[in-house]
Amino acid sequence: MTQGSPGGLAVTTPSELEIVMTRAFDAPRALLFDALTKPEHIRRWLGRRGDVMTVCEVDLRVGGKWRYVWTLREGGEMGMSGEFLQIVVPELLVTTEAFDEPYFEVMGAGTVNTLRLEEREGRTFLTTTVRYKSRQARDAALGTGMETGAAESYDRLAELLRTLA
Repeated sequence: MTQGSPGGLAVTTPSELEIVMTRAFDAPRALLFDALTKPEHIRRWLGRRGDVMTVCEVDLRVGGKWRYVWTLREGGEMGMSGEFLQIVVPELLVTTEAFDEPYFEVMGAGTVNTLRLEEREGRTFLTTTVRYKSRQARDAALGTGMETGAAESYDRLAELLRTLA
């Protein structure tokens, strides 16, 4: 499976347990890493347009926790949280991720996410591998249209990076 967005997000399923999302950004790797890890930046790009991030907590250290909560444009709240398992500044983040109810099961009942940043030819390539507990969990997450939300967030991230450069 491969999807694309106008912003260039590619989504693939290289194994029964994984979704891989890749996108290039016109920004240095260190700047992109900051935008991915600093709450003052995360609040400005993560999530769909019209949703409001009400909680953005990041304890950027191995064993540190992170938590995000949004008030959704259609009403209600959505929250997610996790732990940092590995950090190599500015190239690698490995985290756990779990959504709050009622999204916990439909979004895979907890995942391990590996985010890599690679700088090439003046661009930074972001590759996120999301590993699910089962094929059914992976397919359920795909069925939510998660790639559309991810593409929109990454479009917003690209806009933010232009203002930070």
